Amino acid sequence: MAEKTIIETDPHEGHPEAGYREEDIEKEMKKHGGDVGTLIDLLKSRYQLDREKAADYLGETGDLMAVPALIDALKDPSISWIAAESLGKLGDPRAVQPLIDALGSDEKWLRRNAAIALGRIGNPEAVSPLIKLLSDARHDVRQAAASSLGAIGVKESVGALKVLANDPDEKVRQAAVSAIEQIERKNGETAAGRGAGAPGN
Repeated sequence: MAEKTIIETDPHEGHPEAGYREEDIEKEMKKHGGDVGTLIDLLKSRYQLDREKAADYLGETGDLMAVPALIDALKDPSISWIAAESLGKLGDPRAVQPLIDALGSDEKWLRRNAAIALGRIGNPEAVSPLIKLLSDARHDVRQAAASSLGAIGVKESVGALKVLANDPDEKVRQAAVSAIEQIERKNGETAAGRGAGAPGN
């Protein structure tokens, strides 16, 4: 589930026409038989909490019908970081370019979650943009980019990860080293599977 703390309080909370609370969304989903369309509609709610919970739940449904709506939700600053996370869970390649675009956001939570999502999807098109993100000012963004490069497993990213292995932040260094090991294992297994006679460089 999404990790970021909700910072906006609904001024209409307690009013009969206030937005859905989390338990209300669950009730709506049960009432509609798990209708993803209900959650997609809630992405346009005037209440931020509705939009946040809908974006979060859509990632848990596994229903690719939600992908276009979640891509559109990347434009909503109040839920973009959740939409990115959910797109990663759904793993649809249609989200790759929108998530790559999101790496350039001024919002660090969106950059971080977009990087994580790209690692989950695993498309090599994300490698170059993720390498650029290794120099991000935020340590948690650098860590996410490194981990995703490891998950994608493209050998060309090893050089940049070796540089990151000297990062001042311990968690970033650990992510870089782990990613390098992951890439080397993946490429070693690939070479063995092809019957390569000589070890890789």
